[in-house]
Amino acid sequence: FTTERIDDRTVRFTGRSGALGVAITYSFAPDSFIARVGGEVTGLTTPAVLQLRLPSGLHSAEADTLEDQRNLAVAVKPVRDGAKRVAFNELDPGEQELFEGPLTWAASKSKYFIAGFLTMDGDRPFDEVQVTGGAVTGKVESRVDAVLRQGLEQGRFRFELYTGPQEWRRLVALGRDFENSNPYGGWLQGFVQPFARLVMRSLLWMHESLRLEYGWVLVIFGVAIRLLLWPFNQKAMRTSMKMQVLQPELQAVQEKYKADPQKMQMEVMKVYKEHGMSPFSALSGCLPMLLPMPVFITLFFVFQNTIEFRGVPFLYLSDISQPDHTFIIPLLMAASAYALSWIGMRGMPPNPQAKVMGYVFPAMMLVFFYSAAAGLNLYYFIQNVAALPQQWLIARERQKSKKPAGAATVMTADGRPAKPKKA
Repeated sequence: FTTERIDDRTVRFTGRSGALGVAITYSFAPDSFIARVGGEVTGLTTPAVLQLRLPSGLHSAEADTLEDQRNLAVAVKPVRDGAKRVAFNELDPGEQELFEGPLTWAASKSKYFIAGFLTMDGDRPFDEVQVTGGAVTGKVESRVDAVLRQGLEQGRFRFELYTGPQEWRRLVALGRDFENSNPYGGWLQGFVQPFARLVMRSLLWMHESLRLEYGWVLVIFGVAIRLLLWPFNQKAMRTSMKMQVLQPELQAVQEKYKADPQKMQMEVMKVYKEHGMSPFSALSGCLPMLLPMPVFITLFFVFQNTIEFRGVPFLYLSDISQPDHTFIIPLLMAASAYALSWIGMRGMPPNPQAKVMGYVFPAMMLVFFYSAAAGLNLYYFIQNVAALPQQWLIARERQKSKKPAGAATVMTADGRPAKPKKA
């Protein structure tokens, strides 16, 4: 090949192989990690196919190289479907995975970096990607042979080549759903991905607008989520209080009319109506308590593959994307979870199972999250701390509403104890 430098951003390679002539031009866009590639093959006498080889492995510069290798994968985007992927470690040596086209792009990725081929608007899509597992040389599979194929039209081809970090905004700006080359959530992708987009936009906006470190952004974000959900959680907690008042009456009705199911059903509905509730109140009361979960689950996956958090320090932490090896944040997270449970049980009827769960649940969370990213533990800790005032206020309200044994407590429609009527 001979090389011709056309300008500061463009270089052209030309050469021959027998009767075939080849010309390839690379045009680099500044500060974008993008090269626009175009070429032409002359002397072709039969239909031909262009083969592009994806990187068989990406060098790891991470502190945890094993974790980085576990994230090695080939991702593709069918024209009419969502992004798909196959992890390197999912393929045995020699095992093949074929992704049939038409395909908008194909990429090879590690935890934080990616190299991908993208079709340009209006051009012919890629035809297929064939991935073959390579030899296992370490604890996990770290190499594959991935070949991307595209039919040549009159010997011409062009595409974009992105080789750089998986920065969310960069990938979004490229379009063609390239941000989904790093699909969040695994088999939960359809549920997690929309929340991931919203969470990432919020965190990046807060980081840039408030000019704060990502650690403080997570603190503010955790408090903001709790404040946003305060009225929904308040309603759920008060519904739970009303259900506790209802239980003795419902049990009495069920015992009294157990021989007459039809009558029992009528009386049960009557009890619900007298208290301004329905049999579905318990379910509707629980739903607000689940509202923080999508954000929490999303952050769990976001912290696994988001380069924006990579190497970011906060207080004594050197990297919020890595586990806290001092275990301070995980222990604080578990302690705050226990405090929430302990306050939540104040004024509740004796319940041995709930008491046991008050100890077991924080311990389970500690075991599950001690090796998770420190930033995720920080967010969950702040969430728990921000929820303590509301839990304490509800506990006080519950204790004030308690009556002597045998006395019935009437609750208003908003869940507060009703004032006795004057004679």
